[in-house]
Amino acid sequence: VTDSENRETAEVEFQIKTFADLLASCIEETCLFIDKKQTRTYEEIRKELEERDAEDEVQEEEEVEDSDLYSGGVYNPKKIPVGWDGRPIPYWLYKFHGLDIEKKCDICGGFSYWGPRAFNRHFREWRHAHGMRALGLPNTKHFHNITKIEDAEALFKKLQERKATEAFNSAIEEEFEDNEGNVFGKQTYDALKRQRVI
Repeated sequence: VTDSENRETAEVEFQIKTFADLLASCIEETCLFIDKKQTRTYEEIRKELEERDAEDEVQEEEEVEDSDLYSGGVYNPKKIPVGWDGRPIPYWLYKFHGLDIEKKCDICGGFSYWGPRAFNRHFREWRHAHGMRALGLPNTKHFHNITKIEDAEALFKKLQERKATEAFNSAIEEEFEDNEGNVFGKQTYDALKRQRVI
């Protein structure tokens, strides 16, 4: 081990000791806090959480009162949504995302959705599904973008009719084969068998 390596080690040890001396009170308080936290009972933890919730509610009430009294708030006459910083998002972004477009859904009880994203998402949400169940209709992709009750019922009738016509009809679609390998429809096969041709 050389003198330069010993010197570097000594410097690092000196820095650690200096930081430990400067932060001694903080380290001691942290150790006491951890010991206290580890030795608490369930009732003490629950009581502390309830007290913290009560303090939060008091602070929220005070903030609401302060915001009512404070007249110099953010000016937002168009009710533009608030961004992450607590201020309204830029108007061009508001228009770009189509948040100024209101769409109502009669199936949801006349509820309004602002913007195409919220409108498209609502077809998979509970309110729309509950409205469809109340009407006795399935909430499938066929009914996506349909907001009027009359339109949904008309589409359901149309789908039922199409399903009835596409259903398997054994009298028409069932096929039979004779001993020679000829294929006939059910009616033709029965007729030929009655005539004893087959």
